Amino acid sequence: MEIVDVYITARNLKEARKIAKILIREKLAGCVNIIPKIESMYWWHSKVQHHDESALIAKTKKSNVRKIVYRVKSIHSYSMPCIVSLPIKDGNRDYIRWIKREVR
Repeated sequence: MEIVDVYITARNLKEARKIAKILIREKLAGCVNIIPKIESMYWWHSKVQHHDESALIAKTKKSNVRKIVYRVKSIHSYSMPCIVSLPIKDGNRDYIRWIKREVR
């Protein structure tokens, strides 16, 4: 069973906390880290955009990624939120086992 980090950006800290609580309560993630403030620059509607956002890093099983994408999109304020998964190749095996136990 492969464990991944799912990186998600949110409009602000309030939205990030809402998303994190839902992912934890629904057992879609075992842990979610919130970075309260990041600066994002991106091309959107034919110009460079620059905004403060919050970031989340959710620890979960690879098999939950599609469920997380669906769930986050259903509650997110953006029409196309950033939700991407990154594999965890190695690390603290006790922590990885704990994540596996905490998620569906």
